[in-house]
Amino acid sequence: MKIGIISDTRIPGVAAEVPQEVARAFEGVDMILHAGGIQASRVLDWLEQIAPVKAVGRIPGFQMESRTPYGLESMGDDRIAEQQVLQLEGHTIGVVNSLDLHQLNDDVMPGHIAAKHFPEGTISSNVVSIFGTNVNVVVFGRTLEAMIEEHDGILFVNPGSPTLPKNSMRLGQVAILDLTAEGREAKIIELATFS
Repeated sequence: MKIGIISDTRIPGVAAEVPQEVARAFEGVDMILHAGGIQASRVLDWLEQIAPVKAVGRIPGFQMESRTPYGLESMGDDRIAEQQVLQLEGHTIGVVNSLDLHQLNDDVMPGHIAAKHFPEGTISSNVVSIFGTNVNVVVFGRTLEAMIEEHDGILFVNPGSPTLPKNSMRLGQVAILDLTAEGREAKIIELATFS
């Protein structure tokens, strides 16, 4: 199973539309996971023309495209939840916008987990406390920093942002996650390669 992963589209705040390069990067995917930073439901509608979509974000009310510091004021949309736990191809995938690992005391950025030298099992127990179950893939966003790392047997994937990578208004990244019964593999896709 091939999954497209996107986060922090920030539309219409940062860009008017999803970059067309995303459609090319996601060609042939079976599903799309949006890891938050959604400001308009039309982003999910656009992505759903490519493949079925599951998304995460905060949903306090019911006014479409009304913006808050967290993204959408509300969606009233069954594609989106505050977090998702999915069983796909024998893997358990947890999806959340902000990944708060208790003992990290900071955003999960590339290299931060390894730099802390946590005892074995610490990261996996933190992940269980977030999702309420064991997961072997964590998809998250918010930091605008693309990242693929493995810790305690868990693959962590942050696709960065297609419109605001590293907080810079330019064409950014998405990710592809390939799942088989035998394993999993993720890669970051630079959208500029499709320009």
